[in-house]
Amino acid sequence: MNERAKILIKSYFAENSLVASDIESFNNFLEKELQQIVEENKDIEPTIIPHNVEEFKIKIDKIWVEKPTITEADGSKKNIYPIDARLRKLSYSAPCFIDVSAHINGVQREMFTTQICSIPIMLKSKFCHLNGLSREELIEKGEDPDDPGGYFIVNGTEKVLVSVEDLAANRMLVEQNSTGVSEFSGKLFSEKGSFKIPHSFEKMKNGIFYLSFTRVKRVPIIILLKALGLTKDEEIVKFISKDKMYNELLINLYECVDIKTEEDAMDYVAKKIGITQSKEIRVEKTKEILDKYLLPHLGTEQRDRIYKAYNLCKLLKKFIMASNKELEVDDKDHYMNKRLKLSGDLLADLFRVNLKVLIQDLLYNFQRIVKRGKFPSIKVIIRDKLLTQRIYSSMATGSWVGARKGISQRIQRLNFLETLSHLQRVISPLSATQENFEARGLHPTHMGRLCPVETPEGTNIGLRKNLALLAQVSEDETEEPLLKSLKNMGLKTLK
Repeated sequence: MNERAKILIKSYFAENSLVASDIESFNNFLEKELQQIVEENKDIEPTIIPHNVEEFKIKIDKIWVEKPTITEADGSKKNIYPIDARLRKLSYSAPCFIDVSAHINGVQREMFTTQICSIPIMLKSKFCHLNGLSREELIEKGEDPDDPGGYFIVNGTEKVLVSVEDLAANRMLVEQNSTGVSEFSGKLFSEKGSFKIPHSFEKMKNGIFYLSFTRVKRVPIIILLKALGLTKDEEIVKFISKDKMYNELLINLYECVDIKTEEDAMDYVAKKIGITQSKEIRVEKTKEILDKYLLPHLGTEQRDRIYKAYNLCKLLKKFIMASNKELEVDDKDHYMNKRLKLSGDLLADLFRVNLKVLIQDLLYNFQRIVKRGKFPSIKVIIRDKLLTQRIYSSMATGSWVGARKGISQRIQRLNFLETLSHLQRVISPLSATQENFEARGLHPTHMGRLCPVETPEGTNIGLRKNLALLAQVSEDETEEPLLKSLKNMGLKTLK
């Protein structure tokens, strides 16, 4: 290696940490995602309320996290450093506070701030006491100045959250099947908040295109388009393809020619999924299913239906072109179609599920006391230890939401290189007992992203990987700044 390369590599590692992406992901979780999760569950409405009250709502507003502290036996609070947590077998965690208010008949009754849990803090993140300290200050605090951080301390044990590789959400991948009723199938995972809904596109031997999602199994796509507001055949053809008329499309339009209105289409879907009440109730229930569970990443309101229709047309065009061999089928192992879930994303999943458990517990306690004829204060019925226990339990055992196991692992400290390797590990959710030859193989797109050499022998070969030394993982960005720039350049929204 020549001298210039040595100087460049040294200066790169002097300025950049190997675990910088993980730390950034954790900072993003505490600064942005926590608030977004609270926004998803902002209004809580009990079903049982006192008989003299018309409307009762519990609102949760702002959430924030402080720096790690500990309450001693005498009741005093003081800052806790990682070395104290290791030696005293404590958790290096910070209190998390939330603003809660109760509203009776639209008037605010009480408002208070309460601690809802303690969140484990990643070493060297923005919320860690070690952040920004010099080498001398780190030595003074009992830390190794060369330790990269990027892990947690739970009950005195150093734990690392292993990154998970998964297929990209909100992206349709078309593949060719060797068996089954449909030669080609399109799969899409629509993800928004706590929703992750699988959608599958199929073309049967009679030439009809079907879509399945949640309870809705194999409904013709043209009928769904009509239910979403595209009732004219001319509009459907225009939004699928202006330039070329596909024969398959004509067959599908002819098959659904009897259904003229949105209501007829909704009723057809309702009958298909087995709703047997009166027509009005059938239509209402179908509207709710389409709003909530059909492509929820595009929105869950009534006004979003037409955008869902436009997107379904776009996806149907891709599916037709792939089934006609005009487009190549998608490669699931291409890293363009993969996403990595880092520590921040994994903790967001855990917090989202457990916050719902806390809200259900709060509702249960409130309604139980109301049944006895009392009107409780919200402050009394929030159990702050519930959320903490559930988060700590997952961090300690490694069992995560979505029945995933081995996410949280005890960090390997046999030597410095092994520690660095463990902090950069990436695991695939695929089963180690199945063959999955293509998934285990080295793909050209791993170049510069994943290490081509480091993977274990045996059943886990190719499923347990490591990030490349210079790999950096970018964060999700919001669409607003991009849309603003595109609108300034002349982008117009379809009406």
